[in-house]
Amino acid sequence: MENPQPPLILQWLPVPLETLVLASHSPRRAEILRQAGIPFVIRVALVDEDPHPGERPEDYVVRLAERKAMAVDAAPEEIVLGADTTVVVAGVMLGKPASPAEARHMLARLSGRRHHVLTGICLRLGGQVVRDWAATHVWFSAMSRREIREYAASGEPLDKAGAYAIQGLASRYVERIEGCYFNVVGLPVALVYHHLQVLKKQAGEP
Repeated sequence: MENPQPPLILQWLPVPLETLVLASHSPRRAEILRQAGIPFVIRVALVDEDPHPGERPEDYVVRLAERKAMAVDAAPEEIVLGADTTVVVAGVMLGKPASPAEARHMLARLSGRRHHVLTGICLRLGGQVVRDWAATHVWFSAMSRREIREYAASGEPLDKAGAYAIQGLASRYVERIEGCYFNVVGLPVALVYHHLQVLKKQAGEP
């Protein structure tokens, strides 16, 4: 189980340009930014996360990232980051399971197969908007029915896209990955940092 989430900073507070506004309540994205030494505050606005009929996974995550980034208040000099992650197996998107039973169903689909983790990001600074996405390929080992049942019952899958946390108990089932590890956790931090640097240079920061 994860540690209790820190309280969210929901009020509107202007911050220096070197500080990022994270439009997400995900404790994992916040921890990735902290580990990378990127200062930030959190402001969150709820958005509808239902996919559109026939929507491609990469379009879906980028659209939601942009909606999140646009939904929060920000001063013209602030950089806002929105992000969204989904898991895709055999062309089917897996969101966050609503119950242990749904988690078991998702884990059974992932067992012994390769799947893809996609994260869309959107950064906005004033009228400038940058959209991008990253994909990581993940290979799961075969899980027994007992392993699926016990992992689903642990509670760890319930707030995770695809019903697992690569940084947690599920790490024992990940045989290998191709791409960014942090993307699987919830944020492709190197991609975010690249776009942050470009935006700051365009804004005239040294």
